Amino acid sequence: MLGFLNYPSWIRPEIIPGFPVRWYGLMYIVAFVIAYLLFRYQIKERRLQVNEDDVVNLFFWGIIGLLIGGRLFGTLVYDPTGRYLSHPWLIFWPFDETGRFVGLAGMSYHGGLLGGVVAIVLFCRARKIDVLDWGDMLVASVPLGYTFGRLGNFINGELWGRVTTLPWGMYFPGAEPLSNKLSWVREVAAKAGIPAGAPGSLINLPRHPSQLYEALFEGLVLWLVIWLVFRKRKPFKGFVIAVYVIGYGVIRFIVEYFREPDQGIGFPIHFQRLVERAHPAMPLDFSTGQILSFLMIVAGIVFLIVRLRRLSPKPDAKPASRKTRRGA
Repeated sequence: MLGFLNYPSWIRPEIIPGFPVRWYGLMYIVAFVIAYLLFRYQIKERRLQVNEDDVVNLFFWGIIGLLIGGRLFGTLVYDPTGRYLSHPWLIFWPFDETGRFVGLAGMSYHGGLLGGVVAIVLFCRARKIDVLDWGDMLVASVPLGYTFGRLGNFINGELWGRVTTLPWGMYFPGAEPLSNKLSWVREVAAKAGIPAGAPGSLINLPRHPSQLYEALFEGLVLWLVIWLVFRKRKPFKGFVIAVYVIGYGVIRFIVEYFREPDQGIGFPIHFQRLVERAHPAMPLDFSTGQILSFLMIVAGIVFLIVRLRRLSPKPDAKPASRKTRRGA
C-alpha cells in the first residue's frame, strides 16, 4: 500500500485546453473580488459616508501596486540566473521565446505586499483618506481572498513542499527527483512504498502540499482570527494592520519549514550542513521567504510600538519656576 497521495490527474492549469486562460489567473480575480466585497461590507456595517469612486480607485491602484511589486520581487529577488537583470523588458513580457502566451508566472507575496502598501498610501494621501482606518478594513478583507491565490498555486502544481512520510504527503509529477545514492532518500522511498530503482537513479518522493497549508493558515485561519476577534475590538487605528503583518509573518515563517525553497537560492542563512532543498528536517537553515517574513514580524512590532507611544498620554509639563525678586 502506498503511503502517500497522488496529485489529482484530472487537474489542469488551463480552464479550457488550448486557450491561454488559466485557473491561477482566475483565482487572482476571485481573491480581489472577495477582498472588495468584504471591504464594502465593513463600510456598510459602520455606516461610513464614503465616495464609491474612492473605493474602486483604492482597489485599482492597490492591485496595480501589488502586481508590479510582486512581479519585480518574483523575477529579481527569486531568480538566481540573472536573466531578468540582463533582460529587464522580460519582467512584464507574457510570452516565451516561441511567442506562446504564458502569462506572468512568478509572483512574490512579499513584493506584492510592499508594492500594494506603497500604492495605497500614496492614493490615500492624495485623496486625504485616513490610511490607517481604511488599512484596518483592508487587511481584514485580504486574507480570505489570499486563500484562493494559494489554491491557484496548487492547481498549477507548483510551490510544492519538502519531502515527507506523512500519509497526506503528495506525489507531484513536476517535483524535482532526488538521487537514491542518498540514504535518507532511500529511507523515505521505502516508507512510502516507492521502488528505490537501480543505484544512482532518481526518485520522485512525496511532498508536503504546502500550497494547501498556506491556503488554510495564511488565508482562512488568519482571516477568521482577524475578522472575528480583532476587527471590532481594535484599541486604536492601525492595530488590525499590525495584527495582520505580525500574524502573517509568523504563520509564513512556520509554513516555510514545510515548503521547498526556491531552486538556485536554497537557504541564504544556514547554521547546519547544507543538504538538498527538499530535505525534511533543517530547522536552523532559513529560506528567503523566512527572512522576509521575519522582517515583516519586526516591522509589525515596531509599527505597534510607535503607535502605542504616540497614543500614550504625555506626562504633565512641570510648572515654570517663579523667581522671587528681592528689594526694590
